[in-house]
Amino acid sequence: MVHQFENNGYKIVMDVESGSIHVVDDVAFDVIPLFEKNSLNEIVEQLSDRYTADAVRESYNEVKELKEEGQLFTEDNYESYMNGFKAFKPVVKAMCLHIAHDCNLACKYCFAEEGEYHGRRALMSFEVGKAALDYLVKNSGSRRNLEVDFFGGEPLMNFDVVKKLVEYGRSIEKEYNKNFRFTLTTNGVLLNDEVMDFVNKECGNVVLSTDGRKEVHDKMRPFRNGKGSYEMIIPKFQKMAESRNQTNYYVRGTYTHFNKDFSKDVIHMADLGFKQISVEPVVAPPSEDYAITSEDLPELLEQYDILAKEMLERKKNGKDFNFFHFMIDLEGGPCVAKRLSGCGSGTSYLAVTPWGDFYPCHQFVGNEDFLLGNVFDGIKRTDLQDKFKLCNVYSKENCKDCFAKFYCSGGCAANSYNFSNDINGSYDIGCELQKKRVECAIMLKAAEADLI
Repeated sequence: MVHQFENNGYKIVMDVESGSIHVVDDVAFDVIPLFEKNSLNEIVEQLSDRYTADAVRESYNEVKELKEEGQLFTEDNYESYMNGFKAFKPVVKAMCLHIAHDCNLACKYCFAEEGEYHGRRALMSFEVGKAALDYLVKNSGSRRNLEVDFFGGEPLMNFDVVKKLVEYGRSIEKEYNKNFRFTLTTNGVLLNDEVMDFVNKECGNVVLSTDGRKEVHDKMRPFRNGKGSYEMIIPKFQKMAESRNQTNYYVRGTYTHFNKDFSKDVIHMADLGFKQISVEPVVAPPSEDYAITSEDLPELLEQYDILAKEMLERKKNGKDFNFFHFMIDLEGGPCVAKRLSGCGSGTSYLAVTPWGDFYPCHQFVGNEDFLLGNVFDGIKRTDLQDKFKLCNVYSKENCKDCFAKFYCSGGCAANSYNFSNDINGSYDIGCELQKKRVECAIMLKAAEADLI
């Protein structure tokens, strides 16, 4: 499959299956879509009103050479490989520990219902967390590096258990030849020097939740009394980012129908000094006034273009920052299985509730149709796990012929389910946004190459 697009003055051609990216001139850009179904003479004739015959022939030969080298028009040989995944026993490598089903904020778009997850408020006990870590070690096979995310709600509402679980994890690493990589996601309300010192010592990454400009953040992330939280958390987050030398963290925001000009929020965070930024589109039913609609798409797509151009200018001036969704590896990247099956929800990745129940990921928590088992008895719904094993770009009709499939890995299974009632369905708005992000990311790579 070949995908062509123009962005910021660059004419770019992607060979999807090989991963090859080409920045081409006008002639090649027009020759390539005609190449496979037309002879050289036919292409010369069709483009005679734009280019000389010699120019077309030269371009044609260059395209032909790229095809022969396996850099254009390559075939997809991965589908049979992915269909064999059902036979493999899952190896768990990551867990999302819901250390607290409670929160001190009342974020309006929260899928966790202010931490309750359609159930009850609760804090994870050390015993449940210990059982979860034991299960992870026992079921991780030969994999040495294990990922554990302390999540909520707000995990700092149960900080003592977080500390005890990290201590326990460290105590068994050598015995089982494992290395725990801990992550903490926090809204910042309870962040203080003690927490920062602990996180900097023990956590490989930290996610700091903020939505950008004060008016945007305070509208969607207030305290329960309605007061905004921006003024309290931003100085803490700035201190946290600096204490980590501006690496191994993200300020992570959510944009909604109310801030369709979200590039301004990203720029605002960059102007505050943050170097690692992620802003995600809200995922919400159309009944919510903050939900993104298909009518919002033109403006949102333009925002990614605006952001990409701004980032390029800042890089030229030595004021660059990273935007998570524009970070793309064109040379290495994840292994093929990871690129085709995504996060591994329900198989290599599990979410654990405060009382020890397993769900495929945090977005499924509370929906008992997706209850897989628990930390004490293991996985009981192997039939459900088998469905997640085979959830990949080839099981999703809308993904098979999409140029972005190797970059988005089929998208989020939870979003697909929530909008199509099928983990192998799709969330169309999310797909359009993802495709634009991939195009912008590739354009930035092309532009950065010009700067070298």
